[in-house]
Amino acid sequence: MRALALAWGLFVFVDTSLVAHAQDYPSRPIRIVVPTAPGGSSDILGRLIGAKLHERLGQPAVVENRAGAGQMIGADIVAKSAADGHTILMPTVTYTTSAATQSRLPFDAVTDLTGITMIGEGVFLVAVHPSLPVKTMKELIALAKAKPGSLNYASSGTGGITHLITEVLAANTKIKLVHVPYKSVAPAVIDVVGGHVPMLIVSVPSVLPQVKAGRLRALASTGTQRSAFVPELPTVAEAGAPGYEARQWWGVLAPGKTPRTIVGKLNSEIHNILASADVKARLADEGAEPILKMTPEAFSDIVKSDIAKWRKIVKELGIKVD
Repeated sequence: MRALALAWGLFVFVDTSLVAHAQDYPSRPIRIVVPTAPGGSSDILGRLIGAKLHERLGQPAVVENRAGAGQMIGADIVAKSAADGHTILMPTVTYTTSAATQSRLPFDAVTDLTGITMIGEGVFLVAVHPSLPVKTMKELIALAKAKPGSLNYASSGTGGITHLITEVLAANTKIKLVHVPYKSVAPAVIDVVGGHVPMLIVSVPSVLPQVKAGRLRALASTGTQRSAFVPELPTVAEAGAPGYEARQWWGVLAPGKTPRTIVGKLNSEIHNILASADVKARLADEGAEPILKMTPEAFSDIVKSDIAKWRKIVKELGIKVD
């Protein structure tokens, strides 16, 4: 219903149904679909934010892990859910690489989901087994050039972010690496620690404990500037691959036709949650810097541009996934 209101001498139309949406929301438990396995960073952050939403909104927020197909199984569930804010998705940047590399998705990755906000962002680390005779990025690149096609790297799966950012590094430095895909990050890290595969590029919390224990050697981080979590490490760009940059992000998406008032309310509530000291500390444990101010539109634009970027890169590098 539309009502006529008077403001500053001007007649304006106010959509009272939209106001009612925001006032009534949430009217039942919120379902947070985490498109990864239990125990990962998305799962941890989803449960943390869900508990805080429960405190603030008065309705339970229940995490449901729906892993598979590079986050696309969980994304499909949310894309086809009722657009009322009671089902939301907690993806990472891998959502955009999967959307870019999988040609037969059952939903539109750009229009069927809409941004609520980015939660945090971080960098990846280039890490090698200590037996590999390199201590810097320049030495790694030199070794790969001296023995083209003999250096393997692990990833969390074909078409995932760790696969693509490693292929971009190889292309930028004109080296030939051999991809060894795993089903997730954990077994990839385990095999690199065990010396079965000599290297990988992966998020900070996935390998930092192993680096500190001396079971892996970190060579560089992938940001545009040094990471606050590992300030002693140079960036890949300054250590041997000028112009190279890769970032991780965590975010929240909703079904594409969710009312803007509900999207705005979730955006505001999540930003308030991210500003609390305990949540900032937990994000730091996951190697993430909190994003305290980002509009839904800005996050939607980032998702769209990341998908377009990865589609272009996949085509240019001739990466085959499907």
